[in-house]
Amino acid sequence: MDRANRYETAFEEYLRQRGLPYIAVDESRRAILAGGGPLKSLDFIVYGVKGCRLLVDVKGRKYPGKSGDKPRTTWECWSTRGDVEGLTKWQEIFGDGFDGAFVFMYELGPAVILPADTPDLWEWRGKRYLLRAVLVDEYAQRMRTRSPKWGTVGLPVAAFRECVKPLWELTHLRGFMERVNSA
Repeated sequence: MDRANRYETAFEEYLRQRGLPYIAVDESRRAILAGGGPLKSLDFIVYGVKGCRLLVDVKGRKYPGKSGDKPRTTWECWSTRGDVEGLTKWQEIFGDGFDGAFVFMYELGPAVILPADTPDLWEWRGKRYLLRAVLVDEYAQRMRTRSPKWGTVGLPVAAFRECVKPLWELTHLRGFMERVNSA
């Protein structure tokens, strides 16, 4: 976790207010794997109420975004290829029962109106946020190159709609539903 990153700080407060157990990972030091190079740190390890365990990489975005002077009304879901590879590797290291997830934390502009009962619509320090999550395995299967030069990837709009969920669904339902489905 980078305490200078306002999205990660806001995410930590979201977890505290929801009473979700978590570990904030110190990003100032990169992990070095035996026989390998440095591995990008994840931001949080989150324990859900139904037994789910998430390895979280927080992605802060504004909605609407901007392209020059024009607002962009696209739910940006880009990442770097290195972020996808790193989160996938952490998932392998932690093993069964741990799922890597990108949490897209959208800071909403004042003109954005959503129903008050929208899952994971949250306000903190005068800013409104919408939290959405995508499991890294689903992201990796559907991602497309966004910029080869910058090493960025993203999801097509239809793919994002299929696999994005309110974070609440993962932290409160995921572990329970997996146990029910495997029984």
